[in-house]
Amino acid sequence: MHLEGDLPWPVVIERVEAEDTFLAALRERPPHIVLSDFALPGYNGLSAFRSAHELYPNLPFIIVTGAMGEEVAVDTLRQGVTDYILKQRLERLAPSVRRALAEAEGQASRERAEQSVRDLNQSLQARLLEVERLRNTAERQSQRLEVQARQLEEALNLQKTFLAETSHELRTPLTALLGYLRRADREVGGSQVVQDAQRVAENMTRLVNDLLQLSRGELVQSIEMHYMNIGNLLRQVGRDYGVQADVPDTEIVGDPGRLTQVFVNLVTNAVRVSGGADKVRLELNVRAGEVEVDVVDSGPGVPDAVKPRIFDKFYRGKEAGSAGLGLTIAQQVVTSHGGRIDVLDTPGGGATFRVRLPLPDEEGDEEFA
Repeated sequence: MHLEGDLPWPVVIERVEAEDTFLAALRERPPHIVLSDFALPGYNGLSAFRSAHELYPNLPFIIVTGAMGEEVAVDTLRQGVTDYILKQRLERLAPSVRRALAEAEGQASRERAEQSVRDLNQSLQARLLEVERLRNTAERQSQRLEVQARQLEEALNLQKTFLAETSHELRTPLTALLGYLRRADREVGGSQVVQDAQRVAENMTRLVNDLLQLSRGELVQSIEMHYMNIGNLLRQVGRDYGVQADVPDTEIVGDPGRLTQVFVNLVTNAVRVSGGADKVRLELNVRAGEVEVDVVDSGPGVPDAVKPRIFDKFYRGKEAGSAGLGLTIAQQVVTSHGGRIDVLDTPGGGATFRVRLPLPDEEGDEEFA
């Protein structure tokens, strides 16, 4: 009667008088608060409190009694009872219930917040452990990459050293060979065979010098431009290496020695890869403002994954028969002529290396005239 109308919530009261019915009610229908007399026949309020506290540690428990000494009252509060109300002062019951429920809700909120903090801490700790694991993995990978980078640098340095030493060793005998051939040419008096041998030796000397320059990280130099017949040059390369070269006469501005070096390199590569000179041919077509020379083979072709790297320095792909500099030199020479070199698929199988070189214009004709 004292609670009805004095609380902001609807009140449902379940009354029990014995221990068994009290425990059954606690388990089956957990209450918001327990009001208990202090002394019951065969049972008492402190025993009821201990049973309720064991099941629900934060459940508010108020003792309502007719007579209780101050010492006993203090002892009940010390044991954890929420409050006690004397029956002759039941006007305190509703405020005490409101305060007890508010404290219980506050305690529940704090516990929920503390549990959230604990869960968050556990989540953060798990994330920190994962970050640490990833950091350790990244450090190990970084160390492996550093080792690989050092190994790669050592390999490149060894390769450069080998090319430099080999180039130096080849220059001496080639210089001597050129001297002998020039003296033989003077003595024989214009022998075509000796002149061809001298031309090949000069190309080899130039190639060795280019290898030495590239091993030092330098660009191919010494381009001497003048009018030339590229058709004659291609036919001469075809004769030297047994490759079909039915091409027309075409005038361009270029360095015959350097361009010979380009097409000798492309032709010898094509012959080696395709397996024979009969599978390689030279073609020449005049386009708008440029001449287009194709070195066509019917070999295995160049895979698409290799094409973007095939002109890179020291890149050899599956071919181990060279230092990986020939195509780099060819590209540099063609670029120095204002042209472009590309690798394409040959219809029916094989590879086509296409060299585009600019044709002289009218201003160029006047300049070289």
